[in-house]
Amino acid sequence: MTQPAPSAQHNGPDKGTLAGPSDPPPRKPGGGMPALGLRLDVRILSLLGVLAALILVGGITEPDAFLDTGNLQLILTQASVIGVVTVGMTFVIISGGIDLSVGAMVALASVWATTLATQEYGFAGIAFTAVVVGLAAGLVNGVLIAYGGMVPFIATLAMLASARGLALQITDGKTQIVTVDPVLDLGLPDSYILGIPPLVIMFAVVTVVGWLILNRTTFGRRTVAVGGNAEAARLAGIDVRRQRLYLYLLSGLCCGIAAFMLIVLAGSGQNTNGNLYELDAIAAAIIGGTLLSGGRGTIVGSVLGVLIFTTITNIFALNNLQSDVQQIAKGAIIVAAVLVQRRTMRGRET
Repeated sequence: MTQPAPSAQHNGPDKGTLAGPSDPPPRKPGGGMPALGLRLDVRILSLLGVLAALILVGGITEPDAFLDTGNLQLILTQASVIGVVTVGMTFVIISGGIDLSVGAMVALASVWATTLATQEYGFAGIAFTAVVVGLAAGLVNGVLIAYGGMVPFIATLAMLASARGLALQITDGKTQIVTVDPVLDLGLPDSYILGIPPLVIMFAVVTVVGWLILNRTTFGRRTVAVGGNAEAARLAGIDVRRQRLYLYLLSGLCCGIAAFMLIVLAGSGQNTNGNLYELDAIAAAIIGGTLLSGGRGTIVGSVLGVLIFTTITNIFALNNLQSDVQQIAKGAIIVAAVLVQRRTMRGRET
């Protein structure tokens, strides 16, 4: 089982202590397995157990429909878009921040990339525009938070409203149909590689790159340090403001990639795209073990959180259950995850 490097995690009750590349993971009194590795194993195994239980429920309630290859491909494809957004959100939350504008940034990037003027430049024009718009929006968030001194909640809330408004202005409330065949072809079964949709492969690549950045680079260690204790990180020589700017740029980049994937999936751009993505991404990161207070989180856990939520949605749809029941179930899962986090943190402090 893949585990993050010990140096990419913040441990211990003293949040002023920074873990360095050579710091060994804490061990239980009297020897034994590292405490970090044990906690990680339990958390990931628990999420895998929940996912396996959901698959079992789906297989029992709707065996023919749920276990169908096409349905499983659909689950993975739907998870891919919000999954890419969640990878960026995980970095932001680990740093002690929050990004409420991810859904609106996806919408803005998707409609800007599907205007008639942009589509004239073909596949490259759509993909490039989606990524650049996402980066630009992330840059605005980063500058306001890192150098403008704004609280992340307020800055990203303002971006949420502004991006949604601009997306509505661009589309005039209309759906922008994509007519570029190479873009549409990515969503067709003929483009699947060994039965795997291209969007799922893109999600896998983003996940692997995100895991490597968080657990195998200085950038990842600085992200954890800033989230664990920003002042201690500053005293250790980390440029906290620049790090936060980079993190919101990363979140914007992920939103731009997700916008392009959504364009492929829907074949259009709408100002309503990415609705409530911010809630789904935050929820997936939380149940995956990322602390809202910052300083700890895993990409693997966040991805499993996305798969759990997507599977729940699919099971509810196949069983013709109302969406309000689905939202209640998601809310209950989030509450349970937060309670588990609080219990875990209390155990670490004692």
